Amino acid sequence: MLTERLLEQILEPALPAGRLTVVDAGGRTHRFGPGGSPEVTIRLHDPGLLRRLLLSPALAAGEAYMDGRLSLEQGGLREFQQLASYCAGALQHSPLQTLRRLARRPLRWKQQFNTRARARRNAAHHYDLSGSLYDLFLDRDRQYSCAYFPTGEETLEQAQGLKKRHIEAKLCLEPGLRVLDIGCGWGGLGLEMAARTEVEVTGLTLSREQYETASQRALKAGLAERACFHLRDYRDENGRYDRIVSVGMFEHVGTRHYRRFFDTLARLLEQDGIALIHAIGRSDSPWLTDAWTRKYIFPGGYCPALSEVLAAVEPSGLCVTDVEILRLHYAHTLRHWFERFQAHRNRARELYDERFCRMWEFYLSGAEMAFRHGHMMVFQLQLAHRQDAVPLTRDYIHQTEHRLEPLAPVAPPVEVGRR
Repeated sequence: MLTERLLEQILEPALPAGRLTVVDAGGRTHRFGPGGSPEVTIRLHDPGLLRRLLLSPALAAGEAYMDGRLSLEQGGLREFQQLASYCAGALQHSPLQTLRRLARRPLRWKQQFNTRARARRNAAHHYDLSGSLYDLFLDRDRQYSCAYFPTGEETLEQAQGLKKRHIEAKLCLEPGLRVLDIGCGWGGLGLEMAARTEVEVTGLTLSREQYETASQRALKAGLAERACFHLRDYRDENGRYDRIVSVGMFEHVGTRHYRRFFDTLARLLEQDGIALIHAIGRSDSPWLTDAWTRKYIFPGGYCPALSEVLAAVEPSGLCVTDVEILRLHYAHTLRHWFERFQAHRNRARELYDERFCRMWEFYLSGAEMAFRHGHMMVFQLQLAHRQDAVPLTRDYIHQTEHRLEPLAPVAPPVEVGRR
């Protein structure tokens, strides 16, 4: 009864709209929220789950859904995650969670202590899954990062093409420039830059699957002389580059390594060069990665507040030449990914199993709601050694985008390994 009263005191004022009905394992019904849309009813099949939801809400809810100990009786998973995103802040700021967070704070350094070996293991955990899985929900170029939706009505393929074009415009690419792509994924951005502007691209990844796929794509497209990929940690790179780009990799660096990351960028970047970091961040103060995401999806991952990032940039000698915040763009991206995954869910179950499918859909829908209703956003941080490395105003970005025609994917990925 105490658990029920505590949950009622915390959740009732946390829901600005909608109705969450919880049927516990004993058949008792608990209703939270003022009513209206969305209306969601969940059933708990574990007598101890209410208590665990109070103690560790993200981990308990995610694991219960994966294991079937939490089922939906009214409303869909996205609607449930929407209400859960409203409740998350109230639960996180409850006295109990505040005490737990303070107790865990000394362990924060360990969670983000990404040595070379640990960073490689973390990358393999997520990115060395079957290429066939990613083909189920990503675009044809396997762009696994926030797309760019100028109107919000673009298709996923269009928005991912516009994302690449937006980044290329900020990099001020010219033929013959040497470009380093840190965290190159399956090679899509690097190959497009090499094909479109005839730059020389060096891509780095810690995922063997991504390295093999990117290298194979470069050969297939006849771009191997201008686009080469390496299974290498950014800390071990020693070249000099006119441009450096990193898309969706900074989230895996870890706060303890931010200073090293930006010092490395400063060392690798030519004095008249330009760097661009595209990463997930927080629009509020520094926090912790939730326990479920850290355990099942991105071990060692962390999405920082800008205050943490800029504090590490300043000692490096690099100057910030542009910051852009992409607010709802990732929410749109994740909605597309979730819908595509659901459309091919049977195939995903053939590749893995039902528990994996429930884990993956919980991840995609929960992430969407964190960007749509929570404090998550994407930032693009442009850096340089010199103040005059880029034009005086941002007009050049739009002018360059207007000049660059969207390209079809260069040698779309093929699966090179099986899992």
